[in-house]
Amino acid sequence: MGKFSSRSIQKEIMDDLEVDGAVLTQTLKELKTINRLLGGNQVTTAALQTLFSQNPKASYTIADIGCGGGDMIRVMANWARSQNIQCHFIGVDANPHTIDRAKANLADLQNVSFLTKNVLEADFLSQPVDIITCTLFTHHFTDSELIQLFSSFNTKANLALVINDLHRHPLAFYSIKLLTFFFSKSKMVKNDGPLSVLRSFRKKEIQELLIASGLNNFEVSWQWAFRWKVIAYT
Repeated sequence: MGKFSSRSIQKEIMDDLEVDGAVLTQTLKELKTINRLLGGNQVTTAALQTLFSQNPKASYTIADIGCGGGDMIRVMANWARSQNIQCHFIGVDANPHTIDRAKANLADLQNVSFLTKNVLEADFLSQPVDIITCTLFTHHFTDSELIQLFSSFNTKANLALVINDLHRHPLAFYSIKLLTFFFSKSKMVKNDGPLSVLRSFRKKEIQELLIASGLNNFEVSWQWAFRWKVIAYT
């Protein structure tokens, strides 16, 4: 149980911003399937529903940080369309190869723009947005980096920060380890899937990081399967 007592600082293969080719393609494909089958996508759309209900507007600008291949933007765009809500999305990722895939995957959407930028750079997002979303993104950073990031997000989002990330728990770890062992064809997914759980959070840890970054008004709730839904009001 010792490895679950605190967040791992071991880097994932995906943290290499130069990763590309067949490995990246297969990884992004499998991650899309895993998120869909395990119900992770609805965590973010449920948070958006709350925010839209609380803050009715004609349209919203949403920056999806660590957008990967654009899967979550697609989910949010489809959901917003089904609700007759106008949204513009900005996909932000530090890996230019990933951004290229996102552009190709979302080429049919007119309400999406992209930014290739490291979010640890102070000027990564020059324009204010309504909402910043992070799906399976925040666990990639150390606590000190997250405090820096959350502080930055606090100044760049007019309404809120939405975090959709993992609960560090033995059952989550061994479940994803077993699942990827039998069904994954990606070396990156087999390595990074279980490691992502070890790098993720207990509820108190998320709360302390938000408070340390100046975000004192927030909601943290557990969602299936071993996900945290966080709405931090800015």
